[in-house]
Amino acid sequence: MKQILSFFAIMQKCKTLLVFICLCNTLVLNSQVSANASLKKNADTVNKKSLLIFPIIANSIETRLMLGVAGSFTFHLSKTDSNTRTSNLQSLVAYTLNKQFIAAINGAEYFNKEKYILNHQFSYSAFPDKFWGIGNNTPDSAVENYNYHQYYIYLHLMRHLGDNLYLGALYELQNVYNVEYIHGGIFDTENIAGRNGYLASGLGLSFTYDTRNDAFAPDKGWFAQTYFNHFDKVFGSNYNYTNYVVDIRTFLKIYKRQVLALQAYWFITDGKEIPFRSLATFGGYNSMRGYYDGRYRDKNQYVFQAEYRFPIYKRFGAVVFADCGDVSHTTSSFALNTLKYSYGAGLRFQLSKKEKLNLRIDYGIGANNNSGFYLQLAEAF
Repeated sequence: MKQILSFFAIMQKCKTLLVFICLCNTLVLNSQVSANASLKKNADTVNKKSLLIFPIIANSIETRLMLGVAGSFTFHLSKTDSNTRTSNLQSLVAYTLNKQFIAAINGAEYFNKEKYILNHQFSYSAFPDKFWGIGNNTPDSAVENYNYHQYYIYLHLMRHLGDNLYLGALYELQNVYNVEYIHGGIFDTENIAGRNGYLASGLGLSFTYDTRNDAFAPDKGWFAQTYFNHFDKVFGSNYNYTNYVVDIRTFLKIYKRQVLALQAYWFITDGKEIPFRSLATFGGYNSMRGYYDGRYRDKNQYVFQAEYRFPIYKRFGAVVFADCGDVSHTTSSFALNTLKYSYGAGLRFQLSKKEKLNLRIDYGIGANNNSGFYLQLAEAF
């Protein structure tokens, strides 16, 4: 699940980020679909839908000029229950001068009274990446470029058990092919699993406790989820292994609209041979911001992060954040003396006041000159 390709993940590749987002009224489509006038006011509210569409222009050393179109669609599946959280779909289609292409859709659907919740992601990508080898002490000089194509499917259906508890079933498919790397380099010398392409297919179960008051930007409540996902040749997978994840978050309202958000995340993999793009990856747009996603890879990952969110003026807000974490080959080999850190700040622009949907721009700084800009919809966690 760590390998989920976000629809805006390619933005993290941009070391020099030139982003132009047209949010003017002519390019933002707001569709307000009212219920029948005879319905009550709260019923009318939950039937509203909102569609945002905007172009993206970015440039980086890896991609050169990138042109894309992004969109966000928010809606309510429940026609009468105003307490059911807002469902959302987010998408991106982008093309670069390096002939790289990415298309992705992900979302979360909250059914009536949240009896069922469906999270999903579908993506296709074809662009270069970087690989430093496996382990938590790989040197910067070890970096090698490689190319790959990938199809990705993730489905997670949860059933409400009562008292904010959910039992879920999930499915994940990752098809990596057309891998191009430097022969005789790290991939060969370290005998990296999956370097010639692979299919990973797995089923799992989850258990979730969720009291957050908002899907996009909660200011109170808890989110605690644990799950396992078993990949097996029985499901068509080329490798047999199991992922275990524990994700705990809490949101504390400090003063008015000021929020302290905390997260503890553990990713543990059990198996003799794990394909390299299914290993735990360190860095990215949602945790350890400032590190290239995949700067460190191994079987296990531990991350702790805190973020302080506060308003600035009207729709504008800001955050400061700090993270620490690491990867390890076994759970017993995790050591405090190799712990890595990152910190940074960001700006927020509220695209939708009602849904609390933010456009976020973050700048993260890590150790050893690691740093980067990130552009995303919704908060990091």
